[in-house]
Amino acid sequence: MKDEKIYTKLTSSVLKYSTDFFHEKGFVQLMPVILSPVTDPLGPDPGSSVIKTGEVEYLGQKLSLTQSMILHKQIAIRAGIEKLFIISPNIRLEHPKRKKTGRHLFEFSQVDFEIAHAKKEDVYKLMEEFLVGLVKKIKKEHNEELGLLDRKLPDIKTPFSKFTTTKLKERYGKEWEMSASIEEKQPFWTISHKREFYDKEDPEKPGEYLNYDLVYPEGFGEALSGAEREHEFSSIIRKIKGDELDKTRYAPYLELAKKGLIPSAGGGCGVERMVRYLSGAKHIGDVQLFRRVPGESVLV
Repeated sequence: MKDEKIYTKLTSSVLKYSTDFFHEKGFVQLMPVILSPVTDPLGPDPGSSVIKTGEVEYLGQKLSLTQSMILHKQIAIRAGIEKLFIISPNIRLEHPKRKKTGRHLFEFSQVDFEIAHAKKEDVYKLMEEFLVGLVKKIKKEHNEELGLLDRKLPDIKTPFSKFTTTKLKERYGKEWEMSASIEEKQPFWTISHKREFYDKEDPEKPGEYLNYDLVYPEGFGEALSGAEREHEFSSIIRKIKGDELDKTRYAPYLELAKKGLIPSAGGGCGVERMVRYLSGAKHIGDVQLFRRVPGESVLV
């Protein structure tokens, strides 16, 4: 069996499991947004290397290709959809240097979710259950394929460990994520990242943030990124100004935020990164039938 066929079968199983899992938990599935006047700025996150936002002009209006649906998820929560998920295509035009990381694509999909009035602890519980169940399913249903790939997928134990970025930087230095990922034997959470304006700052501890990343072990790196969301207009606009973002680019979102957003928490888990971890693939581009790797020409 060719590796391309194996990776495609694993991807199909990941998508089915994800859809079934969230439906069984009472989530409503939304259709993805591809073009919008607003999208995730992906900045000033120091971990981002996106060199431009993809844009098209349609009937005189400038529309952005979705980098993530975070702002749309907040709007959907505001509309009364309390638990939602999307299999969401994302376009992130990464710097060509990302080709060498083995874990970056410029076109990929996320299992994206959001929960009204949730806290970070709710996300920890949900996604730990999600990943434990996924690994069990893949080991049970795809033992032959894993054997052909020579992948010995370890069992996962909960609860996952949690580390602040401050502690990880003290231990590993600037490249803490990959160093910790290589050293750890189980998935783990990293918490309190200085990131985009929509990640909520801890009101009781200024300078700390109510956000989180889930990181795979064995050097596979980040699995999920998410946060409790800023929902008060005054905090959102203060942080947009502080980050020196052009607030006119977020006008439709800000108009709704001014009228009131609902507290929520959520995240996005990359489908291709899940398949890479499960299969043990050396490069994330290998798990895509149609490769979309920064720095590589698009063949089809």
